[in-house]
Amino acid sequence: MTDHQKSGRQEIIGRIRAALADVPDDEAPESVPVPRDYLRSHAEGDLVELFAERVADYRATVIRSTPEGLPDAIARALAARGATRVAVPPGFPIEQLPTGTWTRDEPSLSIAELDQLDGTISTAALGIAVTGTIVLDAGPGQGRRALTLVPDYHLCLITADQIVADVPDALAGLDPTRPLTFISGPSATSDIELDRVEGVHGPRTLDVIIVTAPEPS
Repeated sequence: MTDHQKSGRQEIIGRIRAALADVPDDEAPESVPVPRDYLRSHAEGDLVELFAERVADYRATVIRSTPEGLPDAIARALAARGATRVAVPPGFPIEQLPTGTWTRDEPSLSIAELDQLDGTISTAALGIAVTGTIVLDAGPGQGRRALTLVPDYHLCLITADQIVADVPDALAGLDPTRPLTFISGPSATSDIELDRVEGVHGPRTLDVIIVTAPEPS
C-alpha cells in the first residue's frame, strides 16, 4: 500500500470515527428506528395490466389464461417456440401441464443435460408491477437457479394475486434467506457501443403466462 493510499484510508477511518463519536457503546443498529415514511409505490391503475405492459417492454411475450385454460396455453406457447424437451422443477403442479413427455429435474440434471433442453417451465414467487419483474425464490415449482438460467427458453407462470405494486411490497413479501432471482425480461446486456446481446447470462427467450380468474358472466 502506497503512502497516498494509507493517507486516504486513514482519512476515511478518521471521518467514520468522528461521525460515531457520540454513539453510546451499548447502542446496536436495531436500537435505532429507521424512518420508512417514503413513497412505497409508484404504481397506478390496474396492477395486472401494468405488470403485463412492463413485462412486454422487456421483450418478453405475455400470454393470458384462466386456470382452466392453462394446459392449452402452455401447449400453444411451447409449440410456438418449438420446445419439446422441457424440464419441470420439483413441486410443479402437474395437473396444469398438457399431455406430453416432461423431463423432471429430480434428481438434479447435470449442466450438460440442462444444456440439451429446449427450455424450462416454472411458477414464480411473485411479480412486481412497476418494474415488470418476476421473482423466483427456489420454492416448489420454481426449481434451482441453474434450471431457469441454463436452458435458452423459460416459460413462467404467475397468478394475478401474486403481482404486487412495487419493489418495497415485493421485498416485504420475500424471505431474504432464500436464493432470490429477479427476472426482468430475457437475459441481455449491451457492449460499449450499446449493441444489445441477448442470452449472455440466462435464457434468450422469456414467455410469461398471467393466470387470471375468468370474468363473471
